[in-house]
Amino acid sequence: MINKKVNSVQEALQGIENNMTIMLGGFGLCGIPENSIAELVKKETTNLTCISNNAGVDDFGLGLLLQKRQIKKMISSYVGENAEFERQMLSGELDVELTPQGTLAEKCRAAQAGIPAFFTPAGYGTEVAEGKESREFNGKMHIMELAYKADFSIVKAWKGDEAGNLIFKGTARNFNACMAGAAKITIAEVEELLPVGSLDPNQVHIPGIMVQRIFKGEKFEKRIEQRTVRKKSVQ
Repeated sequence: MINKKVNSVQEALQGIENNMTIMLGGFGLCGIPENSIAELVKKETTNLTCISNNAGVDDFGLGLLLQKRQIKKMISSYVGENAEFERQMLSGELDVELTPQGTLAEKCRAAQAGIPAFFTPAGYGTEVAEGKESREFNGKMHIMELAYKADFSIVKAWKGDEAGNLIFKGTARNFNACMAGAAKITIAEVEELLPVGSLDPNQVHIPGIMVQRIFKGEKFEKRIEQRTVRKKSVQ
């Protein structure tokens, strides 16, 4: 059994350089690789192309990289929580590729499975379809989408073992699961890192063969974009 454990986020992110394409898991701020993003900020890696469901918020998640102008292109589906992202996009400072959410997920999953392309009806007849091959299947038009090509994929999991097997918790399963194994190198940061054999095989979501490096993250903030609580009833 190959041991994928590395001792720090710095060791995990070795090899990430300027101008690379990186996938980052998470949905909004749920399940994002907080430690890895913070380290990318410290490394001052620039001209990155980031594939992510979201762009974080102004002062957290990918918003930290946007503040430092470290991202040259964002490939996302939902970016509505980040004012700095909006400013950079409208000013032309940031190249943006908005993608239907299901298409974004499938482009990751296709890369994970080694499938080069697929057809989907999503986006046909819109700007999304411009420049893409289209075909009719069963009386309905589809456009061809190419699988993503990324240098690194960085995901966040609840539990993992030293062989790289991963278990996600709740909504954090989101884009993390389809991005694991979808790049040349997958890095997993986990809340709990356990010895091999500690995880129930029936509970594993991603097998270790899809992960090259794994480390234990620290001090996860787990922020909520729009916190909503019930009003206290008056007796």
